[in-house]
Amino acid sequence: MEPLSFKVKKLQAPTDISVDFSLQLVGSLPVHSLITMPMLPWIVAEIRQLSMQSSMEEPSTSQIRLYVSPVSLRCEPDTGKSQQWDPLICSSLFEYKPQHVLKLIHNSHDPSYFACLIKDGAVNQQSICYVFRAADPTKVPEIIGSIRQAGKIARQEEFQNNPSEVEDPFSKKFEVLFCGRVTVAHKNAPPALIDECIEKFNHVSCTKKLEFNSLSQQRETASNSGGLSFSDKLRSVFQPLVGEEEEKRPIRKSYSQPGLRSFSFKRDLQDGSCRSNSFASSFDETETSLNLKRQLGYGHNVVQPTDIAGNRTMLFTIGQSAVYLISPDTKKVALEKSFKEISFCSQGIRHVDHFGFICRESSGNGGCYFVCYVFQCTDEALVDEIMMTLKQAFTVAAVQQTSKAQLQLCEGCPMQFLHKLCEKIEGLHPSKTKLELQKHLTTLNNQEQAALFEQVQKLRPRNDQKENELIIAILRNMYEEKQKDHVHIGEAKQASQPCGETTGNEMPSSASRFRLDMLKSKAKRSLTESLESILSRGSKARGSLESSGSVDLDSSLSSTLSSTSKEPSLCEKEGPLPETPAKTNGSVGDVSSDSVSHPIEQPDKLPQQGFRRRANTLSHLPIEYQESLEPVETSPSVPQRKLMSDYESKQSQLDIGNDTPVRTRRHSWRQQIFLRVATPQKGCDSPSRHDDYSELGDLPPRSPLEPVCEDGPFGPVKEDRKRTTRELRELWQKAILQQILLLRMEKENQKLQASENNLLNRRLKLDYEEITPCLKDVTLVWEKMLSTPGRSKTKIDMETIHSAVGRGVPRHHRGEIWKFLAEQYHLKHQFPSKQQPKDTPYKELLKQLTSQQHAILIDLGRTFPTHPYFSAQLGAGQLSLYNILKAYSLLDPEVGYCQGLSFVAGVLLLHMTEEDAFKMLKFLMFDMGLRKQYRPDMTILQIQMYQLSRLLHDYHRDLYNHLEEHEIGPSLYAAPWFLTMFASQFPLGFVARVFDMLFLQGSEVIFKVALSLLGSHKPLILQHENLETIVDFIKNTLPNLGLVQMEKTINQVFEMDIAKQLQAYEVEYHVLQDELIDSSLNDNQRMDKLEKANTSLRKQNFDLLEELQVANGKIQNLEATVEFLLNNESKLKQSILTLELERKALLQTVEDLRTQTGSPGGKHLLTRQECMDAN
Repeated sequence: MEPLSFKVKKLQAPTDISVDFSLQLVGSLPVHSLITMPMLPWIVAEIRQLSMQSSMEEPSTSQIRLYVSPVSLRCEPDTGKSQQWDPLICSSLFEYKPQHVLKLIHNSHDPSYFACLIKDGAVNQQSICYVFRAADPTKVPEIIGSIRQAGKIARQEEFQNNPSEVEDPFSKKFEVLFCGRVTVAHKNAPPALIDECIEKFNHVSCTKKLEFNSLSQQRETASNSGGLSFSDKLRSVFQPLVGEEEEKRPIRKSYSQPGLRSFSFKRDLQDGSCRSNSFASSFDETETSLNLKRQLGYGHNVVQPTDIAGNRTMLFTIGQSAVYLISPDTKKVALEKSFKEISFCSQGIRHVDHFGFICRESSGNGGCYFVCYVFQCTDEALVDEIMMTLKQAFTVAAVQQTSKAQLQLCEGCPMQFLHKLCEKIEGLHPSKTKLELQKHLTTLNNQEQAALFEQVQKLRPRNDQKENELIIAILRNMYEEKQKDHVHIGEAKQASQPCGETTGNEMPSSASRFRLDMLKSKAKRSLTESLESILSRGSKARGSLESSGSVDLDSSLSSTLSSTSKEPSLCEKEGPLPETPAKTNGSVGDVSSDSVSHPIEQPDKLPQQGFRRRANTLSHLPIEYQESLEPVETSPSVPQRKLMSDYESKQSQLDIGNDTPVRTRRHSWRQQIFLRVATPQKGCDSPSRHDDYSELGDLPPRSPLEPVCEDGPFGPVKEDRKRTTRELRELWQKAILQQILLLRMEKENQKLQASENNLLNRRLKLDYEEITPCLKDVTLVWEKMLSTPGRSKTKIDMETIHSAVGRGVPRHHRGEIWKFLAEQYHLKHQFPSKQQPKDTPYKELLKQLTSQQHAILIDLGRTFPTHPYFSAQLGAGQLSLYNILKAYSLLDPEVGYCQGLSFVAGVLLLHMTEEDAFKMLKFLMFDMGLRKQYRPDMTILQIQMYQLSRLLHDYHRDLYNHLEEHEIGPSLYAAPWFLTMFASQFPLGFVARVFDMLFLQGSEVIFKVALSLLGSHKPLILQHENLETIVDFIKNTLPNLGLVQMEKTINQVFEMDIAKQLQAYEVEYHVLQDELIDSSLNDNQRMDKLEKANTSLRKQNFDLLEELQVANGKIQNLEATVEFLLNNESKLKQSILTLELERKALLQTVEDLRTQTGSPGGKHLLTRQECMDAN
């Protein structure tokens, strides 16, 4: 498995992950860049209308192929399979970067159509809307998902390639303990929310324990009473066992999330195993998420604490525009939330080491709900640092977003007026939409109204829907032209400030004109609303007095239900009426951001209602259905006033033709509340579905989105005959067998994938060049030693092992050989060292938080930065390395973490598993004594530097003098050698050979290697005559030597023996240190010190005398025991001699009896004896 990375790797071949789709290009239209989602359906309807007109005039095929990749979004004509693509004939229709796709919209009524709004880089403040049609409607979600994913990867690639954004000062990582999550009612919460969540977690954990105990008791009673029935066994295969009470009623209890098992990744465009390369992987809905949404459907507050028994530690990463929660245990991104989705952050009041944030989660039906995530830190100081970092990151992200967003909207923007209009008429019936448009037209001046009226009458729309689409198109063009010359309110104020300073209290003409226009529009709107209210009262009065009067369906509905945009009518709740562009299920808003521009918070529907589509978004009904609902056309000579009152005249004409008059029905305020909240039932044949309309005459038009009993979505549904019990049983058996087979195949596929990933991972780890090539016969020797039965308890000759290590170690067996050498060391040294750590399991250490997290996280990126296994930021390699270093810092609090340990652990991790690497690190630190040089005082490291200087003085005097002449001490160049075992500067093949000898001989190998390196390159070092060049040669040139020279160095190390010198140098260092201390003291202090030392020595002498007496007593006892054993031995020898003599005599007797077998009597006796022996 490739390591998980925050960085998106550059695509070597874009066609490798490119996908293409065969589509039909309906048309395109250039629009303003401030187009919002409510406007987009009307633009799509306009494009479809233009496409129909052009196809009628000039019929032509527009079959294309859409190529989607992270590099480009390309559209080319589809030449077909038979004809080869020719670049001279066929050219690309358009090509954009996928990150420039601003919005995507999918039609729920006609699923084969979808559209995308793309930013046009060539023209400022302009975008292009393309509408496509797919032959297979089921492919449309896949196409939209591919475009989204390609844009996401492209934005990540662009983010990485931008040098100003790569150097992110806010990319900080913290280790936290994930406590759980709780659904909340609002995006903001009181400060005590974190404390309340912790109390809920504790309550749920206690409840879960009690339920588990009762469930175990029920299982015991069930097993005692004869086990489970067949239905219970079958149910246990497909769903977890629950109590009987939970089966009878809906789920009302809080669902406890078992660990972090619900977190997983969505696949990228590739079908391979490259899904871990994305910058941030997202949530995937598993069983826990589905249960969460099911409980939200019931309106319950869901509490999900994490499993205390599992590993809950996470790396909380704060990036430029999002926060990430990474699990070091699973090596996956568990949570990704952008700053736009986070609405609240807080620290606990009573629990000061806890913090949390509220963010928005999307539900399955397009709605959203809010979830609070709670975390725990090591101390309050870390929580304060996290909160400060979050605040700083939010501030910087807001500033960057403001600087990038050049296009702004103010309350006076013409495009803002169009947005509010489209938002207001969204989901309305065409007739009500027409009324809202007529209201809006009154805000225009006379010239604009006349121009709009002329265009409408010139084109003669067939029905209300066509007329509405035409009016919206004209308004859009009009407002786009106004937007070009528009001055924002803030800019006008800024421009007016310098003018005010020069001209006194004089107001600029543009600002005063703008305010005057705003006052006029408000006056017109209030006057129009008052006139309409008077007219509506008069129409109601006439309807009550005259039995044959006209009835306005919309006005009667508005009398019973609220007709405002905030409160939808019953028709909209039941299913939006046809022929009105509206926002659909597939529309996701702004693709470039994670959050929707205008989210609508709705309560989730009950599960019994099923899935109900929303209104049509792209176009109207098919032509056959439109003609049946087509109203009376207006003549071209009708004045403008008649255009505004056209709806009422049509209704009066329809109502006059009715035979029976209909009276309006007035409802009480209780009935109005009931009608607002009442939800229609799922069944389409319910007789009470339109009971509320029984007194209103004709029923409202049936929505094409509602399920129809007579016909299915693709035509008449054939009536299936009722299956017999035997057939149903056979189908059930077949389904169960298929499910079992699929589960087995899935498990086998997972095993194969895991083994393949392990092989790839191992090959990636061992990606280095060996210094000493291992021959085949040496490999066989090692394999024979490794396959020794009971090798952990079998001692092997050290000369044989020493010879094998000197001849080479096979790279693919190196990790196992290191463990073998550690086992032999333990067999040789039966008594372990005094400083042994606590025997805490590795998994238990990973569940705890460490106070050394900052130092460890900083050094992760510095450890083997060029190696592919560790190069990925917070990839699998870095996370495994973090786990090892964190576990050791918790195991050995005295050392904690020191720079250099990451390289030692990294070399071990490249050759074995994570847990084995931790065991070998513990062996090197405690058994081999390496931990002494990592202590905070660094005293042992100073002793090692002195020992190395003394070795140079004794073995290479001229080199020592040359270094001393330029004041170059060993700490300038040799400290990294001792702290990292040469791993920070030398090639991995050389470092691996050093570790081979380290496991065999101990820490003195470091001195041998350092002395051999400096001695073999002494002539080259002596050529340099200043400090800089000498240090540069030792640090940079020396590690990059050839393989032959490095192999020569390793061979010299095997021949060296400096153990006695090292011991003498250590004693010498302590003596010199004592002399240095004594030289700084006066006579009295020296006398006091000597007296104390004398007293201490006397005490030690007495202790040693006591120990000697005890030892002498033990020796005497042992001597007496030996003498007793010797006496017993002599007696046993005498008894052995006696028994041997008796044996010889008996053998002689047997021979004599055999010689007597010649006589008949003897033969008869022998035969009888043989028979007796046989019996």
